[in-house]
Parts: sequence; structure tokens; C-alpha cells
Amino acid sequence: MAHDILVGSHISSAGGLHKAFERGESIGCTAMQIFTKSNRVWFEKKITDEAAELFKQAAQRSPIKSVVVHAGYLINIGSPKPDGVKQSVSALLDEIRRCEQLGLKYLILHPGSHLGSGEEAGVVQVAKHLDEVIEKSDGTVSILLETMAGQGTNLGSTFEQLHAMRERSTHKRNIGYCLDTCHIFCAGYNIATEDSYQEAIKTFDTTLGLEHLKAIHVNDSLTPCASRKDRHAPLGEGHIPNATFKLMMNDKRLINIPKVLETPSDPEMHLWAKEIKMLKAMID
Repeated sequence: MAHDILVGSHISSAGGLHKAFERGESIGCTAMQIFTKSNRVWFEKKITDEAAELFKQAAQRSPIKSVVVHAGYLINIGSPKPDGVKQSVSALLDEIRRCEQLGLKYLILHPGSHLGSGEEAGVVQVAKHLDEVIEKSDGTVSILLETMAGQGTNLGSTFEQLHAMRERSTHKRNIGYCLDTCHIFCAGYNIATEDSYQEAIKTFDTTLGLEHLKAIHVNDSLTPCASRKDRHAPLGEGHIPNATFKLMMNDKRLINIPKVLETPSDPEMHLWAKEIKMLKAMID
């Protein structure tokens, strides 16, 4: 059964987007997450038709059956600053169009930061700008709002905030969620015991709807529950016990959702290979 589970890690696409498949396969990925450009710049040159075709051909041949994209970290569509948010909207639309070109359905996005304007104002900004970019896209790509740890003025650390962003949108069909285990733990959703894990998933379902959960980031946490600090740790080396990840890997409600590691790893990805093998072995 383990080979049918969608599990993997974030994979580099250096040297050509299609090369991510070979790298992912080498460590046992059946799912992976990529950037389609550098995550630290606003824009990059467009993907050529040739590069897009190479990517699609590699995807057809690959045992990796799920690919999600993470948007760049500079984007902040919750910002109250006109110039910054204008550039963020343009960059997000560019990310969507890159996904469209590659035939990929899901783009994971950090909801953004209100930068002092307040949570409610930030939520309104996020919803407004989600609608703006979705209206300019072809409708084939869904934006997955990621659960956040709650650092500073970052938005999205509560399920209620994420719900409000989607609820205010007029394009709900193109908005879903990505759950990050480290982030929700640091935001105060204690998933360290079986009972608290079940309660957190139940709360997610009641507030956001598991049918809208399309990706999971599997990360341990270097800091304790409710620390509001985003510090990923290798599995088994943080404050979230491996028993929690075993529960997640055997949770029938989550079985078809791709689960990707963003834990610290070495350049050769040996640690990710070990963790992917470990996650597969957890399945009963």
C-alpha cells in the first residue's frame, strides 16, 4: 500500500524544471513540491514552450503523481501599502500563469502580513487580491492558503482567519488550503497526543472543511506548542512526536492528500530519503 501514498519533499528544479522529477524519484518521492522560479525574487524570465513540454513529458513518465507549487516568499497580498501590494498581486498572477503553463493545479501561498493595519483589515486585503488574480487567470489553478505559525503580523495562524479569507472571496472554487504541521503546532493547535491530534483535525474540518485541504507540509517543530515561531526540525528531533506523523499517515480522511517534507536536509537529500522511507513505513 505504501507505494500508493502521495508522500515526498520539496525538490529543487535547478537546471531545468523537468529535472525535479529525476531528483524526486531518486529519494522515493511519489509527490513533490517545487518552486517554478527563485523564491527570493519578484519575477524571472518566462518559461519557454520547450521547457514546459519537457516538464509535461517528464511528469507523464514519472511515478511522482502529485506536484504542488509554492509561491515566492516576497509576495504579501495582505499588505496595506499600495506599491508593495501592487507588486505582490502582479507576482502572484505571474506564479499562477507559470502553473497554468506547466499544467499544475495547486499553488501554495503564505496569506501575507497586515504590517500593523490589523487582522481584519489584512483579511479583507487578502480576499480582495485573491479575487483580483483569480479573475485574471484561466481558472485551472487553485490557490492553497497555508496555515501559518503566527509570527509578528503574519496572517493565517488561526483556522478562523483562513476561513474568513475564503468566505469573503467570490471565487471560492479556486481557493483551498495547505496544512503545515509545524505551523499549526506553533500557532497553538497541540497535535502532540492522539486526542489533541484528533481534536485539531476535527476543528480544521468544522472550520475549513477537509474537502478543501489539498496539500500537507509534514514538518517537526524546533519550538514548543504555541511558541508562534516558525522553526522546522527533522522528524523525530523536535516537539512533535513521530506518533503524530504515524496518525497522520494512517488517517483515512487524509489518504489522498499529498504530504511533502520541508524539514532541514543535506544537499544530497539523504535526510529526506530517510524521512520519506520512515513515513511510508509508518503505514499500517
